[in-house]
Amino acid sequence: MSKSLISILIIFIATSSINAQDNNLLDALAHMEMALQENQEEYTPQENYFLGRAVAAMILDRYPLWTEKLEILNYLNLICSALAINSPVPQWYNGYHVMILDDPVPNAFSTPGGHIFLSRGLIDIAASEDMLAAIIAHELAHIQLRHGIAEIKQDRFIRDMTNEQNRILNSLTAELQQELFMESVNEMAQVLFEKGYSQLQEFEADSAALSMLVSAGYNPVSLIDFLKILERMDNSRSMRTSGAGLFYSHPLPAHRIERAREQAGIYRLTDTGSARINRFLQIMGR
Repeated sequence: MSKSLISILIIFIATSSINAQDNNLLDALAHMEMALQENQEEYTPQENYFLGRAVAAMILDRYPLWTEKLEILNYLNLICSALAINSPVPQWYNGYHVMILDDPVPNAFSTPGGHIFLSRGLIDIAASEDMLAAIIAHELAHIQLRHGIAEIKQDRFIRDMTNEQNRILNSLTAELQQELFMESVNEMAQVLFEKGYSQLQEFEADSAALSMLVSAGYNPVSLIDFLKILERMDNSRSMRTSGAGLFYSHPLPAHRIERAREQAGIYRLTDTGSARINRFLQIMGR
């Protein structure tokens, strides 16, 4: 139901003779209209950051940080900076930050606060700097496209419309405001750990990552090469059915490869990856 239709119904009922049943209907429609308005509101940069920071804390509660080789961490953050500078949103509230999780399972998370978490298992299977750039670009795209916030808003909108309830933020007590904030944190954690982004969002992130790679001088085909590695691992280890990492939460690599190939074909870029091989091998200790 559209916002305009709900408003018309509210005006119609409000100007009609109202009995107890009409009151219930009017109340339900009012809540539905508020849910629509909330769904259309944008989070401020500060709200994105504090929500993302709380989600990052939940990630770190589940996975320890890996800090044995700070040169690798610095390397990843330099790649991230190069991509961000050449991206549609070069500046983010409090910046973009890459961290490494001490987990052998290939996995990656990003939060609205600009945090990017890559597992050791994911970094280990990257065969070049361009592949690392492709991984980071994909996560940057999720942040810049606000996919995490979109998932929260969609889930909350559906819930509010179904329950015909919505709270008026101005009248909430401090305790209820904190409760609502933690609901957002838990909802985003569920998206990252269990539900995953929608297929459309993953395809959108791949598309944005390709553009970001080209803008920063990386080979866009590196994303396809990386997806091929994931495809081989997915087929050989049956990790999708085990609920392990991004194999469980992402679309099939074959589907992503097919779409990425179509989109990568529009770019014409000289492959300069050979100039980065020695740097990659030296820093990664290979």
